[in-house]
Amino acid sequence: MQAAARISAATELLESIYESWQAGKRAPADALLSDYYKPRRYMGSKDRGFVSQLIYFILRHGGALQWWLEQAGVAQVTPRHVVLAALVLDEHYSAEDVGRLCDGKRHNPPALTEEEWHLLQFCDHKPLYPSTMPDWARYNLPDWTLQQLRGLLGEEFDVAIEALNQEAPVDLRVNTLKCRDRSDLIMELDRHKYYGSPTRYSPLGIRLKKRLPIYTIDAFRDGWFEMQDEGSQIVAALVDAEPGQKVIDFCAGAGGKTLALAAQMENKGRLLAWDVNENRLNQMKKRLRRAGVDNVISHVLESENDSFIKRHLASADRVLVDAPCSGSGTWRRNPDLKWRFGAEDLDEMCALQASILRNAARTLKPGGLLVYATCSLFPQENHEQVAQFLKEHPDMRLVDPIDEYRPLASEIAGVGPVIQLYPHKNETDGFFAASLRRL
Repeated sequence: MQAAARISAATELLESIYESWQAGKRAPADALLSDYYKPRRYMGSKDRGFVSQLIYFILRHGGALQWWLEQAGVAQVTPRHVVLAALVLDEHYSAEDVGRLCDGKRHNPPALTEEEWHLLQFCDHKPLYPSTMPDWARYNLPDWTLQQLRGLLGEEFDVAIEALNQEAPVDLRVNTLKCRDRSDLIMELDRHKYYGSPTRYSPLGIRLKKRLPIYTIDAFRDGWFEMQDEGSQIVAALVDAEPGQKVIDFCAGAGGKTLALAAQMENKGRLLAWDVNENRLNQMKKRLRRAGVDNVISHVLESENDSFIKRHLASADRVLVDAPCSGSGTWRRNPDLKWRFGAEDLDEMCALQASILRNAARTLKPGGLLVYATCSLFPQENHEQVAQFLKEHPDMRLVDPIDEYRPLASEIAGVGPVIQLYPHKNETDGFFAASLRRL
């Protein structure tokens, strides 16, 4: 594709993303990108790379771009306006370059209107973040999250938000069912020039030096590894699943942590993967086969209080509740969540999390361990949720995380030891985890 055709594709894709949001759909941006690319096989890897990079730039810096459009006096903002502003503010092109590409020929964008030409000239050779920019635009956050995180992060607010606006690194988790030693995988990656290094905390993690099409190499097809953020690896490790145990992954989704638990269990015992989303559980099946996992039994729940749960009361040695949440800890890789998730959604999500945690705890046997986790930074979803649960369940106790990760724990007044990971501190996604034991 020529540069002009790529700009047309980015505009078309951004239109579909905005339409999805306006329709109230919760599909993440990466899924919408995938849906867009599938029928367009003529788009090569460089074409997809350019379009994806531009779209994610727009999602990460949406507040700043909106402010620039307002300053330029754009009366009614369209996806095309946003793309044009992003092209010059990201220093891809000058205003003159964009003007030449927008000539309306074949697959090229239509010729510029007078308003669009003014926008390009207004933004040309300007810094994306001038000193006069208001906070909501500079930090690319809706007002309600801005206030929440200021109070939570205090003096670390600026550096924390800067980290959340950066592109996330690519982490791999070694699948010990197929590859016994991390160094073996590092050498195999080096052979393909996919250079990586051991992660800071997880003994199974490898961080790649740069983003590459890792799915194309034999080591992936042979099940040696999965892509998984180091923070997510830590959450799975906290479950401390052992061979022969009965383990329940209550919100299994597409199986990222399920796969890690299966490896901990060495394929021995029963690993029950439950979720309300049948499509996501179906996605897991291919991953399980590739990883050589055969001790997983999946089941679609009607809801978090499905009567099916009664069959497993007080029977599990370990339970993982990787609860649905705001996803605020994953804004680096899911920047669209900032704009799709509102304050009213947080209240609804907290109610759902409380119900999930109550019902999941019913399956835990005396002496068993439950790990409650989110990929959120908000205390309402994290330690406040745990504190309320403990008030209602005197037979449960908050305990220290396993020895390997105890140094990551911090004491929350009135609650106890929990783990909260931050991109700016730990170089992982933002994760919360609490270890709870039934007496």
